[in-house]
Amino acid sequence: MLEIYDPHHARVNAPAAAGGFARMVRRMIPACDNGGMTERKPIEYWLSDMDGVLVHEGRPVPGAEEFIRRLAASGKPFLVLTNNSIYTRRDLSARLAAAGLVVPAESIWTSALATARFLADQRPEGSAYVIGEAGLTTALHEADFVLTDIDPDYVVLGETRTYSFSQITRAIRLIEKGARFVATNPDPIGPSPEGSLPACGAVAAMITRATGVEPYFVGKPNPLMMRTAINVVGGHSESTAMIGDRMDTDIVAGIEAGLETILVLTGVTGKDEIARFPFRPHRVVASIADLIELV
Repeated sequence: MLEIYDPHHARVNAPAAAGGFARMVRRMIPACDNGGMTERKPIEYWLSDMDGVLVHEGRPVPGAEEFIRRLAASGKPFLVLTNNSIYTRRDLSARLAAAGLVVPAESIWTSALATARFLADQRPEGSAYVIGEAGLTTALHEADFVLTDIDPDYVVLGETRTYSFSQITRAIRLIEKGARFVATNPDPIGPSPEGSLPACGAVAAMITRATGVEPYFVGKPNPLMMRTAINVVGGHSESTAMIGDRMDTDIVAGIEAGLETILVLTGVTGKDEIARFPFRPHRVVASIADLIELV
């Protein structure tokens, strides 16, 4: 097990038998005091990003299988979070299973589900014109929303691999007529085997450019995504941890929601980038494997 460095407390939380990489991480991140912050409560609830934390390019990150197994055995509530709104939670559970990770569908929380819950709270049994896939349309149907292109309350933009000119044109005209503009997440690009693809944030920017109307993004880094997840597991911010691989989404959202934040270095944010941000995670670890003993 590698060392776990806690930049708030400037100490190593667990010894390492083979801590070469972790010692390098510790040297790269300057020690700092806790800035007067109070001690966190023991972690009783876990939230974790999916891509870059548990899986990478369809393969499990080393240690992810044991971490999930340990969580399930402990009985501690947990959710896997993702800004991906294309798939239903059952789809994502199956995709994780294909990678060797057993995560029940009910333990997955997507930006589509968070968006549906937000809209149901704002306007029960409302209506929406939707650009998106099954993950989003299913979530909205289950929230008792009517999907229509005739005078909808909202235009809801999600992820799809087939954004069409006619759909975007219709969305623009409905927003011009007064429909409120909501989007699942601000990610501008998404990955594919051939390279980057335009994602929800990029298409939202195009619609904003045409209408002058900014969307309300529900997914990360909006802390609302974290707060709805906490409600799902029945947790409290003081005893909930968020594990992520991106400082600009996972970590900042966790901080703003009052969670303990843990950055893993197996995804987007590298160790040399942490100091560039005006905020910092509570812990920085090499990978999810270093958190197994905390469960």
